[in-house]
Amino acid sequence: MKKSHFFKFTFYFPFELTAWLGSLLFLAFTAQSSTHFSLCPLDNLGLNWCPGCGLGRSIRFLLHGELLLSLEHHWFGIPAFLILMHRIMQLLINFRLNLKLLTRINYGKRSAC
Repeated sequence: MKKSHFFKFTFYFPFELTAWLGSLLFLAFTAQSSTHFSLCPLDNLGLNWCPGCGLGRSIRFLLHGELLLSLEHHWFGIPAFLILMHRIMQLLINFRLNLKLLTRINYGKRSAC
């Protein structure tokens, strides 16, 4: 791959889209366990309360179809999931439009000005 093609690819590569999809897929395919490792800085500092505590578990239960358990872990799990899905759709549409524009420029159907 030429250097210029690599830079074009990295410029148009949807890093945010990959992160959100990867996170949701991770939550969808992980099993429930009684112990878990926390990435929460407040939990790692030893604080007992965190406003986002249980949000990931709530989304995981929602993805597994357990609505009541999702609501028990965090009330904002369902709205957070809907917000993430909306953002993913926006990123997919933008990525698709960028690919169309890139192919038009590369094939000479559109001027580079």
